Amino acid sequence: MKHIDIKNIFTDKEYIGQSVTVCGWVRTARNSKTMAFIALNDGTSLNHLQIVIDKSADISFEDALHLGTSLKVIGKVVEDQHGSVEINAEEITVLGTCPGEYPLQKKRHTLEFLRTMPHLRGRTNTFNAVLRVRSIMAEAIHQYFQDRNFVYVNTPLITGSDCEGAGEMFQVTTIGYSTDYKNDEEYYADDFFGRRAGLSVSGQLEGEVAAMAMGKIYTFGPSFRAENSNTPKHLAEFWHVEPEIAFAELPDIIEEAESMVKYVIRTVLDTCQEEMKFFDAHFEKGLIARLEELISHEFGVCDYTEAIRILKESGEDFQYPVEWGCDLQTEHERYISEKVFKKAVFVTNYPKDIKSFYMKQNPDGKTVAAVDLLVPGVGEIIGGSEREADYDKLVAAMNDRNMNLDLYSDYLDLRKFGSVPHGGFGLGFERLIMYVTGVSNIRDVILYPRTVGSIR
Repeated sequence: MKHIDIKNIFTDKEYIGQSVTVCGWVRTARNSKTMAFIALNDGTSLNHLQIVIDKSADISFEDALHLGTSLKVIGKVVEDQHGSVEINAEEITVLGTCPGEYPLQKKRHTLEFLRTMPHLRGRTNTFNAVLRVRSIMAEAIHQYFQDRNFVYVNTPLITGSDCEGAGEMFQVTTIGYSTDYKNDEEYYADDFFGRRAGLSVSGQLEGEVAAMAMGKIYTFGPSFRAENSNTPKHLAEFWHVEPEIAFAELPDIIEEAESMVKYVIRTVLDTCQEEMKFFDAHFEKGLIARLEELISHEFGVCDYTEAIRILKESGEDFQYPVEWGCDLQTEHERYISEKVFKKAVFVTNYPKDIKSFYMKQNPDGKTVAAVDLLVPGVGEIIGGSEREADYDKLVAAMNDRNMNLDLYSDYLDLRKFGSVPHGGFGLGFERLIMYVTGVSNIRDVILYPRTVGSIR
């Protein structure tokens, strides 16, 4: 049906004095002796549009006052007493009734309660704002890379190799549980692909294939991790941004990551002003100022060995002990970014034993050209590296991890046929949304969260 988005009613003053048609869901309603009022929202704006009903007019509205009811309203746009606009109703049509057991009756519900109804929580102010910010951030990521000659590629979601080599893949099979096979080899030989397959944990390996032809590419799609981590920062299905850049070394990767993060945050602050004011008021006081502060400075750079020294000499009573060779925990990452640098900081050159097989080995034989971006308030949001471009060194690293080289033949071939210095990084999209909105649980920045023991 033809109608006007509520956002346009608020932003385009030319509608004042005109009769228009709008549609939406009833957020609140009140009924007085001579007038009735409905707050209508269609999802295009955080602000609700007030519908004013004069009871002396011949308008049927009694069924339109129930929360959650969907309406089509025809009426004249007028200025209200606060300098905004509202609609004096001329005709109201109920599109879909909503019974009294509609669960979103109160103005405020806990996020835990709303997780029990992911199909309805988008109608609340919080998720209205989250999903809109998420949309703008996704657009900004695409715009950033497209403006810089990156090619958007779609890497496979079903794969026969584990990018991280950590064995955290979901298995893909058409057979399922069966006792008809003597061993795994027989089972997989009879399966759809004729070998073991799983959902991709990362598009990086295939992304490198594309970068070796296109120069600069990025992927933006779902990744899957069968990781038994029931924390506010982990999802079994999350969206992953992964650029890969040929003819690039670690400093180039760091520069690209900083530039991208600043661009996306700037875009959100400029485009989603009402939503960001909402998050600043209800989720994190000073959020907007924090983000403005973050993007107004150059990010710091700190070598892993230096970070360990700083942590050991800090005098802090960390829950996890700090020694060279340990993987930095969130408490360590936040101390470095919040207490030491007081801004975003890249930590580089991690011990090779705690990083992935594909990272470039440094001349010291102990570290790799890895980088993590740590931000105040969260910790790590980006992980990346220069990739190992030397065939023999890459094979040696894979053999040290007892990896099956046959599963990575295409990847190894890249090091035979015109290998070049190259690198990239991975950004967990939901974690960046958390950082930008101040929402503290990753389950609340995605439409349907998939976590260990929970799916619907």
